[in-house]
Order: sequence, then C-alpha cells, then structure tokens
Amino acid sequence: MKKRFIIYALLLSSMLGACKQDFLDTDPATEFSENTVWTDPALVGTFINQIYFRLDEPLTDGRMKANIVDEGHYRGNAAALNFNKSLMTPDQLYGWTVSRYRSWADVYKTIRFCNIFFSKIEEVPFTTELVDGKSTKDRMMGEVHFLRAYMYHNLISVYGGVPLITEVYGLEDEFEKERSSYADCVDFIVSELDKAAALLPLKHSGVNQGRATKGAALALKARVLLYAASDLTNTTVFPTYEKQELIRYTSGDRKARWTAAKDAAKAVIDLGEYSLYKATPAAGDNIPQNLSEIFINKSTSEDIFIKYFTTAMGQRFGLYTSPNGYHGWGTNAPIGDMIDAYEMKDGTAFSWSNPAQAADPYVNRDPRFYATILFNGADWRIRPDDAKGLDPLNKIQTGRWERWNNTTGKMEVVYGVDTRKSTIEDWNGSYTGYYLRKYIDPNNDAQYVRQSISWRFIRYAEVLLNYAEACIELGLDQEAKTYMNMIRKRAGMPDITETGLALKNKYRNERRVELAFEEHRFFDVRRWLIGPQTYNITTKVADIVYPMNADHSTATKPIVKHVNFEKYAWNDKAYFLPILRDELNKNSLLIQNPNY
Repeated sequence: MKKRFIIYALLLSSMLGACKQDFLDTDPATEFSENTVWTDPALVGTFINQIYFRLDEPLTDGRMKANIVDEGHYRGNAAALNFNKSLMTPDQLYGWTVSRYRSWADVYKTIRFCNIFFSKIEEVPFTTELVDGKSTKDRMMGEVHFLRAYMYHNLISVYGGVPLITEVYGLEDEFEKERSSYADCVDFIVSELDKAAALLPLKHSGVNQGRATKGAALALKARVLLYAASDLTNTTVFPTYEKQELIRYTSGDRKARWTAAKDAAKAVIDLGEYSLYKATPAAGDNIPQNLSEIFINKSTSEDIFIKYFTTAMGQRFGLYTSPNGYHGWGTNAPIGDMIDAYEMKDGTAFSWSNPAQAADPYVNRDPRFYATILFNGADWRIRPDDAKGLDPLNKIQTGRWERWNNTTGKMEVVYGVDTRKSTIEDWNGSYTGYYLRKYIDPNNDAQYVRQSISWRFIRYAEVLLNYAEACIELGLDQEAKTYMNMIRKRAGMPDITETGLALKNKYRNERRVELAFEEHRFFDVRRWLIGPQTYNITTKVADIVYPMNADHSTATKPIVKHVNFEKYAWNDKAYFLPILRDELNKNSLLIQNPNY
C-alpha cells in the first residue's frame, strides 16, 4: 500500500514528545536541540509537521463549532449554551475554548513557530534535487507561508485586525505591538498565500501527500477574500466604536472586493486539478452513499487540503459522536433547526405546516439529509452484542413506544436504545433526537477501534460555492446558478431557477446543507450579519412516539414533532470575540473589540 504523508507521523512521536510537548521544548542532552534541527532538512520537515499538527480540526478533540451555532448540540452543553446566549466576556469565552488550538495565545504560538522557520531557513543545508517539480527548500517555504496565512486567517475571522508579527521575539525584546487594521491583515494574508502558491507544487507524491499545495494556497486565498468582501467587514455595525479600521474596511470599492473573491475562486477552478466526487450520479446510484463516501474515503478528487489519520493516532471522533446505543458519547447531535433546513427531494422547502410532510418528515428529503443525519428509523450498523436484542433491525431508535402490559393491565412506555432513557449509557444519549452520520465510518466499531477518516479543511464544493456567492453579489445570477447546480446535480437535487434576493436566500441554504458540520456555518452567520435570525431562537428537538392504538396494539409508524428546547440569545458583540484580559494585560497597546 502506497505510503501517505501523515501529519501526526508516528515515526516522529519520540521527537514530538508523544504530542504532549512542543518540538523545540526539549532537552539538548537527550533530544534534538533547536540548533540541531536546522542542520538537517529531515528534522526541519519534522518541525513543520508540528505546525500542521496544531491546525484546529474537530476529529481529534471531538467537539465541533457546530455546537456554538445553529447546527448541533453537545449533551454536556453548559459552556456552549452560554456562548449561544452571547455571554462571552474578556474573562471567559465558554464553548470557543473546547480546542486549545483556537485560543489567541496558542495561535500566536503557532505563528511563532512559522517565524522561527523563516529566521533559520537559510542555515539549512538543502540539496538542489527537485521533487514534484520543486526543491525541498522552496516547498517547505511555501508550506510555512501557507500555514502562517492560515493562522492569521483564523485570527482575523473572529477578532478583526490583529498584531501582525513576522519576527521572532527574544527575552530582551519589546513584546508590545498594536493591532493592524483589518485591511492590512487581509493584504498580508493574501501576500503570504501568493508566495505560497508560487513555491508549492500542484500536487505532492509519495510521503508528501497531505501537505499544502498550490491549489490549497489559492483556495484559502479565495476564502479569505470572500470573507473580506462580506457584510460584516463592509458595514458599520458598531457606529460608536472609535477604531473602525480594526473591524472593517473604512475605504475602497466593495465591488472590487467581490470581484477579487470571484477571480480567486475561479483561479482554483481553472487549475483543472479538482472535481466533484461522483459529480454525475448514474441511474440507480445510491446518492446518499456516494455523498457519505466523500467523508469516509481516505481521499477523493474533491480534496484540496486535508488531514490524514491512522487508527493509532488517537482520533476518537466516531466514539465521541456515535449514538449511545452503540456505546457512543452522543456529541455533535444535530438540532431540529438544522434538520428543517433540508429541502424536499423536489427542491421545495420542508414545512411542518404541510400535513403530508409533517406526517412523514424523514421521507423524500434532499439526499444530503440521509448522508449527514442519523434519525429515528435510519438504517445503521449492527448493534454491539449487549444491544442486539433491543434492536434486531439495526435502526436508530430515538423514539418511545407505548405498549400494553397484559400482566399489569396498564400501558407502559419503552424508550429507544438511542435515547436518554435507554438501558445503555443513557447519560450519553442525544437530547435532540438526532445524531451525526457525516464523518462516522459505519464499518468501524467506534467503541473499540479509533477510526482513520480524513478531515477536509478545504474541498472543491466550497470553492464552487465561494465562486457562486461572489457572482450573486456581482449580479451574475446565471453564472452563479451554473456552479450551484453542479453541486445539486451531484446531490440528486433539481436545478435552482430563482433570481435576485430569492437566489441569494437559496444559495445560503444550499451552502448550509452542503457544508453542514464542516466548520463553516459559524463564520457564515457572522460574515452575513444574520446573528439575530440565527441566535434569537428557541431551538427545536424531535419528539417521537409510537402511540398505542385503541385495540392495545402499538402503531408501527411514529408521530414526529419538533418541540421547543433551549433558548439562545444574540448580542451584536458576538460578531467578534473579546480579546482575553490576560492578553490585554500583557500588551497595553491592544484595543478591545466593541461592546466588551
């Protein structure tokens, strides 16, 4: 089997301290010292691997940004619920800090590693040999330009303008630095990605697969420019905030920004390196299965920048997210509001006010619903031995059955094996009546075996959607529909025909379902300025009952309703995160974000 480059390389675990310490935080007497690293290109590669390791993705930590927006719910939800009520403060970010790699301090620590690399790169004795058309030095420089850009993009997406630091500070240096304007940050990131694109190969071979490529640099550039052209950074949301340049553009032509975003996405398309996976379903194809394979296969034609795993790496996402009836932990459970976003198979909106749809809410929906969601009655994998008698049909059970007990002469209620009143690990059951199917390998017993599904940081469908969005904003409706309909064709959905505002709304829902649980919705809600519509809600969950009939038999078809659950609340301050007080105390030049 051909070897792949694995970011969490087991071969390097001793040098990485089993992922518990940073590569340079080592004892020179027993490990590789900092000075040694720069004498060997192989060790430099290991150093870069650690930067990849520090990219924020949910498969390792197990909990998604979906839980702090209108996609998912974490059963241990106190912090996420506080975040969803806009209660974050300079002393507490609540659900944002589930992954330490999201924090201001840790992202800057990763940026420091990038800066160390650039300060040392000229010392490394590289050869002139070319691999995939690039020298090792150029390829590594391109990777680190890309990674530094990625980190700064993560920062400005939640903080606005931040200090741009490209040098390595020593103990005697002045550490205080003011925030750069949002515009300057975007320009810096784009410059970094242009440098990366020029240095990186179109594709990697052999053990280098999984590293950043030219396409990854151009695709991230397209995302950065899309965000930069969006409402949040082109609108006066906080009119009394004195430092507007930190959170938005204060000059320039917005149409030019949309054009730049459009052109950047088209540059990726024009590379000809990527295509939608199974773009044209054949007659009789199982389309939900096709769609599921995008997130289960190690790699596909759609991958632009992904992270590979092995079962030994510690990825426990399958365990974290699977139903409790399979001894899973029920994390990242879709909420009813997300379920309702999936259209009917004919392209019309789903509505609980439609009697036929309400009677069978899981029938004839967008195939992406079946590829993404585990719902009551959904076929799934064989149950573990202790649950086989409770579910001989291997179907998800999130409902309850009213059954007559002839012995007592009374009705009793029997709860499904995947509910919070199950006889199997009820504390791990979903509150919502749904579980996530996306990213879960049905052939893997997550109770015992760690799955090795790849994480897609960037895939081709996002690029097509980014291009379509920029086209819509520029009034190029037909061009936008051409690319949106490519995605819908793959999903087995009818073409979009709307124009104007209706097309824009259709696009936003299309993006929501196509990229569901891929860490996009959190940012889309903010850059579109739809916080009030998204968070000023009472979330919905499924209530599912198989009622007892008059003859004391139990109905075989359930009654399904969505009922009120948790109440969220929106405050405009939540368009940006607060800079923590610890950081403000370290750097007196920092200016806090508005309304904190």
